[in-house]
Amino acid sequence: MFMKSVIPSENKVVVKETEKPSLKEGEILVKLKACGICGSDLEKVYGSYGMVSKRVGHELAGVVEESKNNKFKKNDRVFVHHHVPCYSCYYCKKEDYILCEIYQKSNVEPNGLAEFFLVPEHNIEKGGVIKIPDKISFEEASMIEPLACCIKAVNKLNVKKDDNIIVIGAGPAGMMNILLLKNLGANVFSIEINDYRMNLAKKYCRKVINPQKEDAEKIIKNETEDRGADAVLVAVSSPKAVEQALKLVRKGGKVMIFGVPPKNSSINVDANYIFSNEISILTSGYSSEKETNEALKFISSGKIDVSSLITHTFRIDEAEKAFDMAHRGEGMKVVIIDNREKK
Repeated sequence: MFMKSVIPSENKVVVKETEKPSLKEGEILVKLKACGICGSDLEKVYGSYGMVSKRVGHELAGVVEESKNNKFKKNDRVFVHHHVPCYSCYYCKKEDYILCEIYQKSNVEPNGLAEFFLVPEHNIEKGGVIKIPDKISFEEASMIEPLACCIKAVNKLNVKKDDNIIVIGAGPAGMMNILLLKNLGANVFSIEINDYRMNLAKKYCRKVINPQKEDAEKIIKNETEDRGADAVLVAVSSPKAVEQALKLVRKGGKVMIFGVPPKNSSINVDANYIFSNEISILTSGYSSEKETNEALKFISSGKIDVSSLITHTFRIDEAEKAFDMAHRGEGMKVVIIDNREKK
């Protein structure tokens, strides 16, 4: 039996007929209901992605179609995490789960952007599949994974109430970071050039700065008694944004690299400036089961309204159009859904 799958191909994606996976003991087959297009998906298709997996589609929600695992049954509504650690290696014992060799190699088959995908037994047994309540939609559930990644980054910053935090980039990930920071009581600033995204960010930020028209460094200095921001979170992939962040952060502040930089990219920094001002440079990429469950609670409770960020939905056979729109930065979050009638 065949199904539709989305496959990267020379700066675009194509929809192909692929064989529907067959199950082994311990596995489940999930019918895709919603999958968001992530910035890392765009980097895999249009850029130079530097991480191990090159498969597209990892913000997954669906319904169990078939199960050979006693933890799940047909028609269960589930969120599926594509990467799952072993929880027993050196890195896992240090809670550096994304550095686990198994984490980087684990995935769903053939990928997350397929009408049906297989979830291996390892992913299930290590907490990679979570039942989702009826009160949240599949589109909202597809936002669990990216929100979890944002939670991990924000937690690393150890944000205090009234901290001045800048988020560079108000795309989907940037906006989720903004919502989380706002929830913690921070004074949030955003740097963005897209008019639509600027207008949305203004609802939550103390100030939104367009660096093409305004002097971001001067504005931040004025807003922070000439100190600079306590932390700057870079939610875009441009290395130049990291260089900008170092000019905006205060002495003793933190710069978080969250957007995935292209492979072999570099930043031009004065190491003495970083040392003498005791600036910490942090990174945060994927998330673990801990942040995933936190994200589900945020969404289920309504504390973080992810549905307001979803602006476009497309069926699988419209994937090329969906990726093109996401790549152009139109609207906010683009989600691929099953063959139900679109919103």
